[in-house]
Amino acid sequence: MTADGTHAEQTIVNLSVRVPMVIAVRTQPADVILAALDPEQAKVAKTFDVPVCVIAGAGTGKTRALTHRIAYGAATGKLNPRRTLAVTFTTKAAGTMKGRLADLGVVGVQARTIHSAALRQIKFFWPRAYNCELPPVSEARFSMLAEATRRIGLGSDKALLRDLSAEISWAKVSNVSCDDYAALARTEGRVVAGVSATDVGRVFAGYEAVKRERCVIDLDDILLCAVAMMVQHRDITAEIRARYQHFVVDEYQDVSPIQHRLLELWFGDRNDVCVVGDPHQAIHSYAGARADYLLDFVTDHPGTKRIDLVRNYRSSPEIIRLANEVLVNRLSSEEAAEHGRGVNLVARRPSGPEPVFQVLGDDSTEASAIAMWIESRHAAGIPWSEIAILYRINSQAAHLEAALSERSIPYLVRGSERFYDRPEVRRAMDALARLVADEPDADALPAFDRLLAAQGWTATPPQGEGELRQRWESLQALHDLAASIVDKEKARLADVAAVLSRRNATQEVPVGEGVTLATLHASKGLEWDVVALYGMSDDMVPFIMAETPAEIASERRLLHVGITRARRDLWVSYSWSGSNRDRQGISRFLRGLSGAGEASNKPPRHRRRRTTVARCSVCGEALMAGRDRKLGHHIACEVGVDPALVERLREWRSGRAETDRVPAFVILTDATLLGIAENRPYSVEGLLQVPGIGRRKADLYAADLIKVLHDASSGDQQ
Repeated sequence: MTADGTHAEQTIVNLSVRVPMVIAVRTQPADVILAALDPEQAKVAKTFDVPVCVIAGAGTGKTRALTHRIAYGAATGKLNPRRTLAVTFTTKAAGTMKGRLADLGVVGVQARTIHSAALRQIKFFWPRAYNCELPPVSEARFSMLAEATRRIGLGSDKALLRDLSAEISWAKVSNVSCDDYAALARTEGRVVAGVSATDVGRVFAGYEAVKRERCVIDLDDILLCAVAMMVQHRDITAEIRARYQHFVVDEYQDVSPIQHRLLELWFGDRNDVCVVGDPHQAIHSYAGARADYLLDFVTDHPGTKRIDLVRNYRSSPEIIRLANEVLVNRLSSEEAAEHGRGVNLVARRPSGPEPVFQVLGDDSTEASAIAMWIESRHAAGIPWSEIAILYRINSQAAHLEAALSERSIPYLVRGSERFYDRPEVRRAMDALARLVADEPDADALPAFDRLLAAQGWTATPPQGEGELRQRWESLQALHDLAASIVDKEKARLADVAAVLSRRNATQEVPVGEGVTLATLHASKGLEWDVVALYGMSDDMVPFIMAETPAEIASERRLLHVGITRARRDLWVSYSWSGSNRDRQGISRFLRGLSGAGEASNKPPRHRRRRTTVARCSVCGEALMAGRDRKLGHHIACEVGVDPALVERLREWRSGRAETDRVPAFVILTDATLLGIAENRPYSVEGLLQVPGIGRRKADLYAADLIKVLHDASSGDQQ
């Protein structure tokens, strides 16, 4: 190998066999690799022998910097690809990284999610460490949770199981045990759909018991098992560290405590570590992510070189200006201290139109206005697939679906679950495997369409909205993908199955020709030419349930993420009324910014009141959160609420929310629900004494609530 890497050849050794197999792979010359980078990206590529912390703002080319760092290291002998582990946080990101490395002539790098890398290690070493095979990883999480909730007398509706699953996952990635959960829940302000902290802890313990009975582990256990094995078996730790000598970790702002512990065990005391992240895109703190691991990396690893990527290659200067302003507009003192640790984006694209700000009368009017606007963008030549409408919570999609359907605009609803994990997609893939086994040489597209038709697919979309429409979209996406495969490759049915299987492995989701509807959370990592932000009112962004400074700061970052998804055209709107309530004006993060115009109108002023510190009636400590002040005690402090009654109230609330087509919290918040269960009022006047119940809600819901309470306590004295 020459000193500058020119005409370098990589010697790759297959470590899985006893006799080394040597393959010569031509890598790009080092100077060619660097020529494709801007000055800051080039620093990332060239900096070795010290830990590197890259603060990469949205659209600044962090994946390019990472892949070129690996390629440059391989070309100059600084790095051995076969001893390199690139950790990503999605399977799709891992596939993208592998593809880009292959384009640079680099093979042999292990690009994996942290769960995939950990599972590979524990499967190999577990028998040696514990004299038994690793238990299988179960995909039946909800059924095991349902069994645990039934054992303690709680219901098992889908929404409750989803909330409990997320909370148990938070506890596990945060290293919180079943026994410690209830106490820590109060400290952290954790709330789960009106279920007491003690009951959540009981479900957690029951869920772990069900797993032991079935002799399985879950996804979160993979990391826990990996950490335990490396801590308890230092010889295995030494082997793993010898195998991987170079590390690149993406999305470091989303690292949880258990992930951080495992990464540190992998790193050991080596210097060839490069972590990349953006504190301004840290939006998963409620799930256990800790951005301070990124922000404190420099001090935690002495000698670290920090490199900032600030040149945004995605969005127009007008959009970048708004994205930067949102991060500093009306900052609290707590937020101001953190803001300076991120980066200020610098736009590199040509100028474009100013963001459009609009205020409408109600939700449906706002949705119709957006539909008209994106229709005009499509008429100007923008493909439907390059347009997205983003919102804060899933229930907001209903008005948008109706407005788009009315104008015959095709759309796709992007959910939080992975495409290939959707039940209808999995059933179709399983059916395809069976069909290929019977008819591998069948005429591909007719056979595949018959298969999809058996799953409920039709050539035209259904008239309805919601889940029915989403299932059709999934099957339609499979149809379109199969058609494109056949058109390009004249493929047989077996070939179609092979391509779909490969795309499943890399989570390469098919892109349909339609407008994307997605939550702000689900949009992270994506981008479109045209983006509309729907429902940007001050009780939605920040979300009405966000109360603490940390929660408010996370909501600000979420809006920043939404804005930076747009390349050229951006619409921002909200409505004055909707979901059975009047709103409080545009989001405080946007209020007063130039260009917002009349959309920046401030809500009516209220006379400032003197406040006193409220104390918990159970533990005596201060009540800081609004939901706790409503109850008069911390929501995690036990007051003897009947869980069966809470479950009946929750079921009523879910049914009413479905009927009214609004989120459940709009009917009654969890804190108000608990207050009703604690006080058990038997009249409208009694209901009005519960904090969170005003005259309007009493008039709307009193008859139903009193019936639920009366039926739940029919044997009590009134």
